[in-house]
Amino acid sequence: MAALKYAGLEDTDSEEELPPGWEERTTKDGWVYYANHLEEKTQWEHPKSGKRKRVAGGLPYGWEQETDENGQVYFVDHINKRTTYLDPRLAFTVEDNPVKPTTRQKYDGNSTAMEILQGRDLSGKVVIITGANSGIGFETAKSLALHGAYVILACRNTSRGNDAVQRILVEWHKAKVEAMTLDLASLQSVQNFAEAFKSKNVPLHILICNAAVFGAPWCLTEDGLEATFQVNHLGHFYLVQLLEDVLCRSSPARVVVVSSESHRFTEIKDSSGKLDFSLLSPSKKEYWAMLAYNRSKLCNILFSNELNRRLSPHGVTSNSVHPGNMIYSSIHRNWWVYTLLFTLARPFTKSMVHTPDFVQEKQSFRCP
Repeated sequence: MAALKYAGLEDTDSEEELPPGWEERTTKDGWVYYANHLEEKTQWEHPKSGKRKRVAGGLPYGWEQETDENGQVYFVDHINKRTTYLDPRLAFTVEDNPVKPTTRQKYDGNSTAMEILQGRDLSGKVVIITGANSGIGFETAKSLALHGAYVILACRNTSRGNDAVQRILVEWHKAKVEAMTLDLASLQSVQNFAEAFKSKNVPLHILICNAAVFGAPWCLTEDGLEATFQVNHLGHFYLVQLLEDVLCRSSPARVVVVSSESHRFTEIKDSSGKLDFSLLSPSKKEYWAMLAYNRSKLCNILFSNELNRRLSPHGVTSNSVHPGNMIYSSIHRNWWVYTLLFTLARPFTKSMVHTPDFVQEKQSFRCP
């Protein structure tokens, strides 16, 4: 006990609690060391447990590591505009020789995009996200940009795309993000977008096909195709084909196609079991908005599966994802019936909160 008292350890409740006069610090490469201000010495081992530690993962978004004139590492929080010598990652240290976990990290309905990417450094990665000015697309773009990726918001409405860029830059002024015009209801616009992107001479590591319309009234695009089918599927299909060479040159790369669980509630084959093309782009008489949406989402999945089969040998993977049934976004905006149903369900859904007027930021789809 005398030895503990002399060392200043007798009043500590945990073996991880530092004795008086000690401070926990980190090196540039993430190793933890301990400074004793009373004896003016440093050591790698924890003064009480004797363990060696290092920080886990990268810095939280908005943080940067700098070195002062004396060679001391300090940290800049650009979001809250403050500096500190305390490494924000010290709350997530691991032992020098940690035991390999037996189970993978799991997430639930309360997890956010920022939490999923916590500790990831995406610097140098180039990402394109369609329909990224609001909803799931915006949250995805924001999270990727705040973790260092160069993110291009491919949006039909350039003004709203630029507004989304500014909202991201408000959170971190060094975020690499820009908006480019892409109207999936026009195959010429898709081609123009692909050519404009290629002119930048940058790689493409992630292409997220997120944009979609739901519950839209029947109409034909300028290409003579039913709008839901072209916007949700064919426009993305064409975009991937145009950027396929860039993806392969940038491998490892990936394509993510946002589909829906509703793909299960439809069919695109005729009575003989063959693909019925008339179901994909139906006439006004044969059109039902919900079925059109379901069919487009089924096409998304079939396309993603085949794309993965063809490109995975070249280092490009493709996955289709179901974003979840309990997420409140503005995708219902085209029909008052769906708006009513979504409003009634909202108390039980997961919301994406970033601005008070989020739901009003996406305009309804209108045919040319």
